[in-house]
Amino acid sequence: MTVKNLASHVLALAAKQLKSDWPAQYAIEPLLLETFVEQGRFSGTCYQAANWQCVGQTTGRGRQDKANRHSLAVKDVYVYPLRDQARTLLSAATVRRQATLKATPEDWADEEFGAARLGDQRRQKRLLTIARYFYAHPQSNIPQACGTRAKTKATYRFFDDEKHSMNNLLASHYEATQQRCCQQQLVLAVQDTTALNYSTHPATENLGPISSSKDGVIGLMLHDTMAFNDDGTPLGLVAAQIWARDADDFGKKYRRHQLPIEQKESYKWLKSYQAVAELQAKCPATMLVSVGDREADIYELFDLALGTPNGPQLLIRARHDRIVNEENQHLWDYVQRQAVSGFQEIHVPRQKNRQARVAQLEIRFAQVELKPPANKNHLKPLTVWAILAQETNCPDGVKEPLQWLLLTTIELTTFEQASIKLSWYTGRWGIEVYHRTLKTGCKIEEGQLGSADRIEACLAIDLVVAWRIYYLTKLGREVPDVPCTVFFDDAEWKALVAYKTQQLLVPDHPPTLREATRLLASLGGFLGRKGDGEPGTKSLWLGFQRLDDLTMMWKIMVPHLNPKNNASPCVQYPRYG
Repeated sequence: MTVKNLASHVLALAAKQLKSDWPAQYAIEPLLLETFVEQGRFSGTCYQAANWQCVGQTTGRGRQDKANRHSLAVKDVYVYPLRDQARTLLSAATVRRQATLKATPEDWADEEFGAARLGDQRRQKRLLTIARYFYAHPQSNIPQACGTRAKTKATYRFFDDEKHSMNNLLASHYEATQQRCCQQQLVLAVQDTTALNYSTHPATENLGPISSSKDGVIGLMLHDTMAFNDDGTPLGLVAAQIWARDADDFGKKYRRHQLPIEQKESYKWLKSYQAVAELQAKCPATMLVSVGDREADIYELFDLALGTPNGPQLLIRARHDRIVNEENQHLWDYVQRQAVSGFQEIHVPRQKNRQARVAQLEIRFAQVELKPPANKNHLKPLTVWAILAQETNCPDGVKEPLQWLLLTTIELTTFEQASIKLSWYTGRWGIEVYHRTLKTGCKIEEGQLGSADRIEACLAIDLVVAWRIYYLTKLGREVPDVPCTVFFDDAEWKALVAYKTQQLLVPDHPPTLREATRLLASLGGFLGRKGDGEPGTKSLWLGFQRLDDLTMMWKIMVPHLNPKNNASPCVQYPRYG
């Protein structure tokens, strides 16, 4: 049977439906449809009848024609605009993918990765599944975390896809971080670099030297920026960069003065600052401060910050004794000559052989004008504020008293303001805890993935898993009395309580977040004695390993123990985790 105008009618209906279906599925509005019609076989009549426009022809090459053989058939290219001025919008590059975060995400993985745009819904589901595997078994290798051979193969195939770069996988998490940052008055965006050691897997491809010896330790370099609120709670990653150093460039540091900043490894600090500046533009009511250690004392970074209108502020620990003011004095000596404005006590955490202590610091501050380095005369002098903190009455056994010289773009006029900036800098230690959680808790350096590209994709997920564990640690201290359901699924907290109390009947109301966190940490060895304080990240990531197995058993057993309870959350969501 022949139906007149059927093909053009179906095309028109499909285009109309696509305008609503595509944004719902992929969180991006389509502007233009495109198709190809092979010459010699088809005339494209139905497209012409549906008002599609022929804009040209292909050359017959195809994606695999690297030798320019043009062995494929020539095709006509037809397009159909879905919006007025579609060509103008596309040419102006004004189309941006906007994440459509669900009002009620299914779980944490859906909240952090649910808006990922990977081009296929199946890839997105696989990403959520892998994230849940890794979160439930942070210290396990990939086969252990996945549980079956089929799931393990699917995970490796996911990591093999070149589209699954770190930035693509983390884009959704960045947007979730933005949502949390916009709810804060102050956000400290802490930058830091860490080396990932893969010397135990020398067959891994595309690694580079990470030590002072060319033929020594090999691995990858990771530079990330973590957002913290003023209580030290991590809000999520703002940016992450990963790269392998070129072995051929080893031992050529003498060239660094001849290269522009864009060609140096230290450009990582400026790139991360630019990512924080983009976040600042999206959170205008939030004050963002980019924080860095001595490695971040780069003149171009201050120049960028002071030249960015309405951009984030800088708080950097000084490394270079630069020339200041017209009298050509040196920075350290100039600030040292200022009068002591007051004293402040800070808590110094335990580190390796150094015990934790409370250090008393005398504070000096001053406004200074930094002169550009001799080899950077094209840059202009910069006005910043300097804070010098020096430890007094240092206890016996401490080899190096604390001495910090901080530089900031924030104006200082009082001791209280300088003291606040000093307390902000102490929050930089949070990113050290985060990196320890990533390496020791998620054991990212032990993965046998075969190539740097696979490591990058795997690391993107582990970065969020490590943040999630650290986030729970701090949240349990910041808001201890909220119900644990803000973080734990119903089946999780019920399985946890049932196991710890050895009682099948769990309470009607969930425990508080602090109570649930301590129960979870007890699975990882936390004793909860009077002098133990609150649990840390290590006991929590060990506890998560056991909690997943307990939850799965709870979901299996409860329907059999109480068959009539079909409203149980563990029956409603059998696929959770």
